[in-house]
Amino acid sequence: MRLSVVAGARPNFMKVAPLLRALKDRAEVQFVHTGQHYDPKMSDAFLADLDIRQPDVNLEVGSGTHAEQTAAVMVAYEGHLLRDPVDAVIVVGDVNSTLAAALAAVKLRIPVAHVEAGLRSGDDSMPEEINRQLTDRISHWLFAPSSEAADNLRSEGLGDRSIHVVGNVMIDTLLHSLERARGCLPEIRERLGLSASFALLTLHRPSNVDDPGKLATLLETIGELGKRLPVVFPVHPRTRERLLDVEVSPTIFCVEPLPYLEFIALLSGATLALTDSGGIQEETSVLGIPCLTLRDNTERPLTCTLGTNRLVGNDPTMILEHAQSALSRAWEPAHIPLWDGRTAERIIGVLLDELAESGSLPRPVRAAVDRDIFPGPP
Repeated sequence: MRLSVVAGARPNFMKVAPLLRALKDRAEVQFVHTGQHYDPKMSDAFLADLDIRQPDVNLEVGSGTHAEQTAAVMVAYEGHLLRDPVDAVIVVGDVNSTLAAALAAVKLRIPVAHVEAGLRSGDDSMPEEINRQLTDRISHWLFAPSSEAADNLRSEGLGDRSIHVVGNVMIDTLLHSLERARGCLPEIRERLGLSASFALLTLHRPSNVDDPGKLATLLETIGELGKRLPVVFPVHPRTRERLLDVEVSPTIFCVEPLPYLEFIALLSGATLALTDSGGIQEETSVLGIPCLTLRDNTERPLTCTLGTNRLVGNDPTMILEHAQSALSRAWEPAHIPLWDGRTAERIIGVLLDELAESGSLPRPVRAAVDRDIFPGPP
């Protein structure tokens, strides 16, 4: 049995890490990096942080518009699958590579498993929302992190698919790494000069960083919060370009993007997190860290109802009022069903069991047939 596990961007590696561990010695696995995001920090040390091996294949598609990137992944991944077919493909998350790899696979009649299926923000202006919806529509297995996500799938008419509520692979990685990460915290505090409480900030969504006026207002507001406690800001490469056009308060300490363990160490030691990221909403809830999400919606509503997350948009008054409220009370870790560190084991158990009874599944197009279906030039 041969499986292909696809990652396209740095957050994807946190999601595939537990899947690769769960598959070890149970199936033959191709670990494919599409190269959607080229990140020089995608190094041996970063993969060691996640306790996973180097990718077997890097498609090296690079950057571009959404259409260019999606098309490049489809072409490159289709070629790879034609040369080296597999029985099933696993994609995670909602980046362009997720949708592109799924499309390439299903057109070759290779069944696809989507991990994090059913997440919905209701905001179709987000490219990720389009990627989620379309990937779910064409996937055979839909592995949902919560019952609410499974309900989203059924409400969209996907109840005839193989829907499984399994939990959250990001939390698998968090819990697997947490003890090692916390061991890094004293050295990081000393290096950054953090002797007391601090807030942690991340920003990368186009809706927050592409408009210089909006970004300036956000940073001015967070700078006001920084007068109460320092704000550490690991700057996403995309955001760094935008900072050239705005003034950053001296109470916000900009640092380079951090390796996974160092970032989790800082997150676990933070008094407050401010973010527009999806994964941090989940991690802070499990860690019991109050989180202010600088968006008007979230595809992870459980982090607001059961977790420690609050949606505040980018309104200065809302941000400061909620920050004051968050800092004035103690927070307990969330207890969200199935977010227990064993999600990947459940996913792989279902996948391998169903593949073992694969008579009803699509059969992959094999290379000998492909030459007839996709003939070359005469």
